[in-house]
Amino acid sequence: MTQEALLAGLHILAILSLVVFLSSQAALCRMEWLNAAVVRRLARLDAIYGATAVAVLLTGLARTFWGMKGVDWYWHQPLLHVKVTLFVVIGLMSIKPTLTYRRWVKALNAGAGLPAEAEVRATRRLVMIQAHLLMLIPIAAVMLARGVWTK
Repeated sequence: MTQEALLAGLHILAILSLVVFLSSQAALCRMEWLNAAVVRRLARLDAIYGATAVAVLLTGLARTFWGMKGVDWYWHQPLLHVKVTLFVVIGLMSIKPTLTYRRWVKALNAGAGLPAEAEVRATRRLVMIQAHLLMLIPIAAVMLARGVWTK
């Protein structure tokens, strides 16, 4: 029981960290707030966001392998596949903002200045879509924990 609680706690901590860093990107990626320091901060936040995504994945896998219900139960549940699919879609969507932030920093370092407003808006839109999709995962998680659509 202690191991299950520890695994759940670590997974929740990783999820909350991921939410913090994605939300920070959404808050800062606005033309009216953008300056050189914010561009560099966005790149750092995105790197931490990536690390927290890895932590979410690893702690989630740990729960399936070493948790009370076990891998056989989890991997036969449709809602787990919904959660994993959403997580993968969000991860794939995060590639473009990551590359964009890196390009912005490189341009700043080369003396090119801040990005165009349209590019900032498009990047923020992708971050916001990720944030909204992310909200669906806890709904699926709670339904799974309560036995909804379980086999």
